Amino acid sequence: MRFLYLLLFVLLFNCYNTERNCTDFKTGKFYSEVTINGEIFRSEFIRTENLQIETYNKQIDSSKLRWINDCEVIFKTINPKNMAEQKDIHLKILTTTNNSYTFEYSYVGETKKQKGIAYKVK
Repeated sequence: MRFLYLLLFVLLFNCYNTERNCTDFKTGKFYSEVTINGEIFRSEFIRTENLQIETYNKQIDSSKLRWINDCEVIFKTINPKNMAEQKDIHLKILTTTNNSYTFEYSYVGETKKQKGIAYKVK
């Protein structure tokens, strides 16, 4: 009997899928929040299929986008000002809601990832 309960428990939790309607977030106007060492960093951005224009601390950065699939994208800074900006960034959408998505990102090839949440404004 215990085995039956255990089997039922395992089957129920293995069938749980997180919702990911990534195509809803390929274009639009957004703001994002990332917490690093307890500090919240907020930026605003406008995204088209191939371009993202981001404002952070009154600085504007533009990146070309290359979508790997509906939920993963590579950002390449258009006019990098230093070596760090020359590195491409890989972003993966982990979960979505009606107006937001949770994501993780890192420099391409690096294993250390940061997480954040983005909210769709329009």
